Amino acid sequence: MFDSIIQNLFNALQWGSFYSLIALGYTLVYGVLTLINFAHGDIFMVGAYISFFVATFFLTALNLPGWVVLAMSIPLTMILTACVGVTLERIAYRPLRRKGANRLYVVITALMCGLILENGNLALLGASRKSFPEMIEKVVYTIGMVSLTNLKIAVIFSAILVFVLLQFIVTKTRIGMAMRAISYDKFAVPLMGIPIDAVIVFTFILGSSMAGLAGLLYSMSYPILDPYMGALIGWKAFIAAVVGGIGDIRGAFLGGFLLGFVEILVVAFFPSTFRDLIAFSILMIILVYKPTGLFGVAKTTKI
Repeated sequence: MFDSIIQNLFNALQWGSFYSLIALGYTLVYGVLTLINFAHGDIFMVGAYISFFVATFFLTALNLPGWVVLAMSIPLTMILTACVGVTLERIAYRPLRRKGANRLYVVITALMCGLILENGNLALLGASRKSFPEMIEKVVYTIGMVSLTNLKIAVIFSAILVFVLLQFIVTKTRIGMAMRAISYDKFAVPLMGIPIDAVIVFTFILGSSMAGLAGLLYSMSYPILDPYMGALIGWKAFIAAVVGGIGDIRGAFLGGFLLGFVEILVVAFFPSTFRDLIAFSILMIILVYKPTGLFGVAKTTKI
């Protein structure tokens, strides 16, 4: 029984790592722009496909060793996925922001961007699923009845490292101070000489690159890719960010792990068909008693 609990604990940490990496992108954009970027889950999907083509090219065309391919694929995938996120901001969100469009129109635009990414992938690559290449040999570590793979450990440590780095950027750097200033008062910030567009672009770079990293790690763990793979996991990560307190980095990080724990524990004790029903019911109860999320703070509007 104890071994089973420990095994489920590590499984939950792995699932929570995926949710946390995506939820951090949601909360960054919301914290700076008060915009829910509903296309973020599909940026995760694009990151997974980018990592597929990058890894396949290095493995087949250049015939490089797997560990070299992985070391090259991680930064390249994050950079290319960040370019996709910045392109969406430049083409879709910035014109609406400059025209002072109602927030509802921006949300609808974000939903349409997600659909464009999904169906664009479908049109270009077809509906057939793709199998992600194996870059590193899977090593299984067994302690008693608990089994861990080197990939599972890497996923968990990657999520923790990204969170620590992001927390440092937001709290200890000048660009992080500018991001927090925009979230506090985006109208006064330009008067202080801070280039608001550059800060917003940097925010999308951070969020999209983390989605690309999540797409790469997810594809290595579950090596089957399809154009709609980002829809459900994106919505779940958004809910995790809301439960944790959207706009707060700690909330998004812990909210992702909370959702991962709830889902894995539900599957451990109930049929798998009950997973989403029970998991989301528990999260809804949390929001009923804490509407701003675990780390969220209610904001007051001065008139």
